[in-house]
Amino acid sequence: MPAFPGVDFLDFDSLLNDEERLARQTARQFVDDQIIPIIEKHNRESTFPMHLVPQLGELGFFGANLKGYGCAEMSNVAYGLVMQELERGDSGLRSFVSVQSALVMYPIYTFGSPAQKEKWLPNLRSGQALGCFGLTEPQFGSNPGGMLTRAVRRGDRYVLHGEKMWITNGSLADVAVIWARLEEDNRIHGFLVERGTPGFKAWDVHGKLSLRASVTSGLSFSDCEIPAENILPGSNGLKAALACLTQARYGIGWGAIGAAMACYDTALQYAKTRKQFQNKPIASHQLVQDKLVFMITEISKAQLLALHVGRLKDASRLDPTHVSMLKMNNVWMAMEAARKARDILGANGIVDDYCIMRHMNNLESVYTYEGTHDIHRLVIGERVTGIPAYS
Repeated sequence: MPAFPGVDFLDFDSLLNDEERLARQTARQFVDDQIIPIIEKHNRESTFPMHLVPQLGELGFFGANLKGYGCAEMSNVAYGLVMQELERGDSGLRSFVSVQSALVMYPIYTFGSPAQKEKWLPNLRSGQALGCFGLTEPQFGSNPGGMLTRAVRRGDRYVLHGEKMWITNGSLADVAVIWARLEEDNRIHGFLVERGTPGFKAWDVHGKLSLRASVTSGLSFSDCEIPAENILPGSNGLKAALACLTQARYGIGWGAIGAAMACYDTALQYAKTRKQFQNKPIASHQLVQDKLVFMITEISKAQLLALHVGRLKDASRLDPTHVSMLKMNNVWMAMEAARKARDILGANGIVDDYCIMRHMNNLESVYTYEGTHDIHRLVIGERVTGIPAYS
């Protein structure tokens, strides 16, 4: 199949440097060669292509914007472009890399002890170890501060009790970054729980109609004892967990552009070849052009938003509400693009000969996780008014 040419109406490429274009091209080629040919099969069978994990590590995609420990040390813009291309392949693939990078490596890198960093980061970077992030619970999603999972200090051990839900890579993980309220100070801390620890169980969620090429799990902890040195020493409060989510949301904001690009390009190529009424391509119809123009305009705006947020992040001038706007806007944009693309393809839009319905279904989850669309609106609302509407 021909290489994906990209979607660039406003000469977006002129705003990128050579490193950023190279990172994007590396990810683009990987997706074209390794993901596109197999992803529909994995989506049908509800499996993740585990055989690609070593390659993801070799390409430097895990923890790509972290420094040291063998990480690629990409700029945040270059990292975002990688996330864009991975989600052009599938949201499940981008989620896998996002979790490993932003929700497992980042908290260990930022809040961990030197010993924890040395033990885990090189192996997570290479893909020899996999991780997951446990914050959401069955009863608490948008309000993580209400979590019920508890940790109690018992001599040189911590004992965890509780349950986590909707955990990407949960049953695959060699280490789980688990957030729990510590009894002695009533504050939320992060803990490293290793696979095989007595009292720690993981199971997979089945019957998903979204993110099918991704492993989603539940976790439980019952008298789960871990060594005292497994607490993340810098994770003193819920803000630490939320900082990790900000890292992941940043990648999601870029990833959604990739899903939208895939839907737009599919619809554009289809519209130019599908003929109806006087044997003319449907791309000649005013209403079809209107949909295509909506898509390319919103994608272009989303690219500029992502780039500016990335530049702010690289300059250490980023506010978390900037990332809320990025995630909120770009995922909404991608969902609307997918719906219009499906409309252009008509009945063909619902079959997996084309990528559109898969992306549309995946985006329903992306719209919700890492802060729902509505919660991000309230976060931005508080920033502009100074009044929190959710407390």
